[in-house]
Amino acid sequence: MSEENEEFGPFFTHEPDDIIFPLDSDEKKVVMHCEARGNPAPTYSWHLNQTEIDSEADFRYSVVEGSLIINNASMASDYGMYQCKAENSFGTILSRDALLRFAYLNDFSRKARGDVSVREGQGVVLMCTPPPHSPEIIYSWVFNEFPSFVAEDSRRFISQHTGNLYISKVQPSDVGSYICLVKNTVTNARVLSPPTPLTLKTDGIMGEYEPKIEVHFPPSVLAARGATVRLECFALGNPVPTITWRKINGNIPKKARLRKSQAVLEIPNIQLEDSGTYECKAENPRGGTAFKGHLQVYTLPQWVRMINDTQMDSGEKLRWECKATGRPRPTYRWLRNGLPLTSQSGVEILNGELTIHKVQQTDSGMYQCVGENKYGAIYSNAELKILASAPVFVDNPVWVIATLGKDVSLDCKPRASPKPRILWKRGDRRIQPNKRIMLLRNNTLRIVNSSRTDEGSYVCRADNQFGSAEMTAVLWVKDAMRVELSPHRVEVTVGESVVLSCKATHDTSLDVTFQWFFNQRPITFQQDGGHFEYIQTQSSTVDLMIRNILLRHAGRYGCRAQTSADTVTAEAELLVRGPPGPPGVVIVEEITDATATLSWTRGLDNHSPISTYNLQARSPFSLGWQTVKTDPDPVTGDLESAMAVQLNPWVEYEFRVVATNAIGTGDPSVPSRGVRTKEAVPSVAPANVSGGNGRRHELVILWEPVSEEFQNGEGFGYIVAFRANGTRGWKEKMVTSADSTMYKYRDETFPPLTPFEVKVGVYNNKGDGPFSKVVIIHSAEGEPKEAPSDVKAYSISSSEIRLTWKPSPGPGKPKGYEVCYWKEMEQQEAGKKQRTVKNETTIILTGLEGNTRYQFTVNGFNSVGQGPLLFFSLSLNLQSFLPQISDELGKLQPLN
Repeated sequence: MSEENEEFGPFFTHEPDDIIFPLDSDEKKVVMHCEARGNPAPTYSWHLNQTEIDSEADFRYSVVEGSLIINNASMASDYGMYQCKAENSFGTILSRDALLRFAYLNDFSRKARGDVSVREGQGVVLMCTPPPHSPEIIYSWVFNEFPSFVAEDSRRFISQHTGNLYISKVQPSDVGSYICLVKNTVTNARVLSPPTPLTLKTDGIMGEYEPKIEVHFPPSVLAARGATVRLECFALGNPVPTITWRKINGNIPKKARLRKSQAVLEIPNIQLEDSGTYECKAENPRGGTAFKGHLQVYTLPQWVRMINDTQMDSGEKLRWECKATGRPRPTYRWLRNGLPLTSQSGVEILNGELTIHKVQQTDSGMYQCVGENKYGAIYSNAELKILASAPVFVDNPVWVIATLGKDVSLDCKPRASPKPRILWKRGDRRIQPNKRIMLLRNNTLRIVNSSRTDEGSYVCRADNQFGSAEMTAVLWVKDAMRVELSPHRVEVTVGESVVLSCKATHDTSLDVTFQWFFNQRPITFQQDGGHFEYIQTQSSTVDLMIRNILLRHAGRYGCRAQTSADTVTAEAELLVRGPPGPPGVVIVEEITDATATLSWTRGLDNHSPISTYNLQARSPFSLGWQTVKTDPDPVTGDLESAMAVQLNPWVEYEFRVVATNAIGTGDPSVPSRGVRTKEAVPSVAPANVSGGNGRRHELVILWEPVSEEFQNGEGFGYIVAFRANGTRGWKEKMVTSADSTMYKYRDETFPPLTPFEVKVGVYNNKGDGPFSKVVIIHSAEGEPKEAPSDVKAYSISSSEIRLTWKPSPGPGKPKGYEVCYWKEMEQQEAGKKQRTVKNETTIILTGLEGNTRYQFTVNGFNSVGQGPLLFFSLSLNLQSFLPQISDELGKLQPLN
């Protein structure tokens, strides 16, 4: 029978849950869910308070796909414990119990409440007296008018158990009207009580008195494991009492929290170890009082061992055990097909153990073990099937081929229930066991050291009370097979190829099949990159070709030859020579400013001795891994430590080691941890020292900064040394920034273009390093000292002229010239300026007006400043386009 058609008893896939149903819900329909699987499909019925619900007689009830639907649900008729029953032809099971409750909140009585009058300083309790409700409600109090709520503090407290408002010491500000507000936690409905006026008596003020505890938790508190417990404690007194908590013979759990000015001790996720006696204490200067109560944690039953579906032969012994944890400790009861099962003839029930000494067909059905304490019950379900059938052999006859001289077994495994009696025959004679022919406990016939005389037919007969059947086993005995795998041991180098040949010698009447293994795992020829090829050379010989061998192909190769009589395996060993494996962990044992002593462990030499090791380093300044110089050099293959030398100080390095043998160089080791070499005095001077230019009286010195790789330590900087040619002493200036590339020295006593000898050195916290070579650098030249001369003007058009002049002589060589011009009637400040390209001594001015007299100045300039002005004027003649040079041209003077 296929699995899809297999028949089985019911089991629940969804059981009903507890429900709180709001009475004021718009939809007056309650759904209790229940769903079970089984084949045949289960039918359902429901019980309310252990009485079956007749859904046909009461139209309010209907069962749809197992779930119970209650229309127009009412608290009077529908409150209670519900249980779902599922059954088919194999038996009946009951679901867990589910409680249906109703949520509601009635109105307060409208009867007016009397005044409460107390002295100032006296304590008072205002009673809430809540209306009927279900389930829990939340209390708060309104002062005078909504939404002004009473704030809880060390003097005022609202109990969530009684709903009352407690004021430990009344003050004049407390006078007013108080209304109790309650809220349903399920429906969120709210109702308000009539007001309670609070007034002060006029006959005096209450004196101090010792605390009196008005609110406390019960003497015995029961809580479910995992719940949050809130213990209340509040006292009246004058002065206002202080509340403290402790646990007798233990510590209050660390997870506990104090709420509402310590009036509430809250313990979340309560566990068994939180059980114990808790004490709250109220104290003021007048005295103190305490209350003790015991907190006890209970747990619902939980399964640690359940029963499972079982199939048995008629007459066998059934022993089922179920076990649950819980506090209080659970008790057990058993159900069969939904009905209580008790000890009776042949049936024993002891706590969670059920024993049926000889199961019969009538014991078939659905069983349930119920573990329960007073807080809940859990169900474990299982189906018991009792088998009953005549013997049947699936395979009949059976052919068995044995190997000469080997043991052979003839199985006899009929399907039957109960277990049948077994008889073996050869021909018409019953087989009598002896030293060579044995009947094993599982009814297998075993023949030791089989021979040709054992060939023939063997009959197994099986009988039980439902019938009998026979099976014939035909035995042939064949010669043993031999397998030879060659070569038996072979050594090759990476990249070479090899052929392993497997030859089987066997009984020619039998077919032989081959399978290749590598390190005891079957070789998959379509994979592994085409390295393996299976070659059939003859019917009894196969080859394994291994091409382009890699190191990972080293190991043991097996050839398994198999016939219907025999299976034989032969093995060969393949050794692969190749480059070495990676060395082991690299450890930096000692570090200096320029050396690192490294050690490592040998890796695999892959059948070729290691000749040398190569030490490599990597730093933030290197392009990847670089080979480092070593001591000794070379590092021979028998060493496992060496020193890396000529390292740079104060640089973080990682190191790795690579091994080499006659075959090649292997993979590198895993890098060492990063280590920094020690600091040292700098050894590299700045390069390309140069300078010049700058402003008047400045000596500008430039250099290329030294790379961090060569700074050799912290506190790196530069020493700039210089002296005027012909002087003896060096001036030295410190430049503290490692990134600096320039230093400017200013001294107005030196004339422009004074030659200086300059060198730049380096230093760090360890000391001073070398200086660069001395170079000659000139101080900045001055601005031009003299004005241009010999100005000439040439007309180009009525609005354009070209001016030429001779360059400024003397020091302060101009880098260009600037011409400024303006009309004679204008101010010089309004003049236009135009500069020549580089140091050219000619310029074209455009946009001039004819018959107009212009004033001009020409002066040279360089990076230091501008030289003296040469002033002149001329008139432009519009008609002739020839400039009329004024008399001043013959008397040109520089302007200072």
